[in-house]
Amino acid sequence: MQGERGGEPRRGFGETWAKAILMGEHSVVYGYPAVAVPIQTLKMRAWATPVRGGFSELSDEISGDVAVEGVGADGFTRSSNDNGNGNSVSKGNGKAGRSGQGNLDGRDNRGQGTLRALGYYGPLSQAPAQFGGLVRAVQVASEFAGCADRSFDIVTRSDFPAGRGLGSSAAASGAVIRAVLDACGATASAEQLAALTNEAEIVTHGNPSGLDTVTTSGSHPVLFTRGDMRRVDVHLPAYLVIADSGIAGSTKQAVEGVHGRYESDRSRVRAILESLGDLARQSANDLEQGRLDSLGRCMDEAHGLLDTLRVSHPVVNALVHTARASGALGAKMTGGGLGGCIIALAPDDRSAEHVRRALLAAGAPAVWVHPLNQLDVEVAQHASREFDTSISG
Repeated sequence: MQGERGGEPRRGFGETWAKAILMGEHSVVYGYPAVAVPIQTLKMRAWATPVRGGFSELSDEISGDVAVEGVGADGFTRSSNDNGNGNSVSKGNGKAGRSGQGNLDGRDNRGQGTLRALGYYGPLSQAPAQFGGLVRAVQVASEFAGCADRSFDIVTRSDFPAGRGLGSSAAASGAVIRAVLDACGATASAEQLAALTNEAEIVTHGNPSGLDTVTTSGSHPVLFTRGDMRRVDVHLPAYLVIADSGIAGSTKQAVEGVHGRYESDRSRVRAILESLGDLARQSANDLEQGRLDSLGRCMDEAHGLLDTLRVSHPVVNALVHTARASGALGAKMTGGGLGGCIIALAPDDRSAEHVRRALLAAGAPAVWVHPLNQLDVEVAQHASREFDTSISG
């Protein structure tokens, strides 16, 4: 598989976004449906700059404040301070460095590509195992684009943290792939981009379903059933409030735990998984029919079932309770569990803001509000671009 290439490599840019599982965590592993929602207001961005003559041409406006999954190269990370939109910065422990240096780790690395992500800044070829998916993303994208003989400095920046069930690995790989293709002047179809991203996801997850790949670059919720994906059109002006528990989850540990309980008590666990699958189907219908109250009840019931499977966490449960008590129509954990994030359903922006503030007051390190209706998403993105333009101007 190879794309069309045009011109000499230049600095390339790629963008994807977060995703949230609305319904169907864990049951989807056993063939039941799941509903995933793209969170286009939480961006993952990547830059790929060709290394020429041993030095990168990465500019200061990129290298000054960049990160993957929440941590910046200048040591700042998005956190919980209330600035009106749920985003702010607080001091972290990222490592800073200048791209194009020949001595990042005591050796002469000029001519090699580098990676700046999640506190790591060094040669791409020597990146820790946790970055294997990003390394593979650079490889498959450069091969596809006909630039396999080129080295790139890769920088990523994210609006959301890793390990929270928001699809950070697929989002990062997808953004890097798009940046490398852009740098090489290559084009790719949506299907080709998905295939390339899944190649990188294999390194990270072993056997990815492809759901994260689709939703971290798509614009509509998806109903996923045994490999088949159906677009879900949303016809309700509602909002998801997403709160970070501050605890990195472990999908692998959670999945293994459910499998162990399934093996020891098949009839009971199968009934729970079937109920979660039914709730996923109902949730897709609720989104399309605009049934907010029903969707909220589905979320509450699903969280109870997931907690019964012992994949939730006391801190997550407390945030779910806070969201409900502050007016959310429903709330639940999202993602693999044992930490991570919760999602809460609000009927309008004022209610969403009230829930957001309550979750921050309850100790959530970060809280974001995302409109479910695509038109509202586009309005929010337009307003954000106008704000960025006014700041830069």
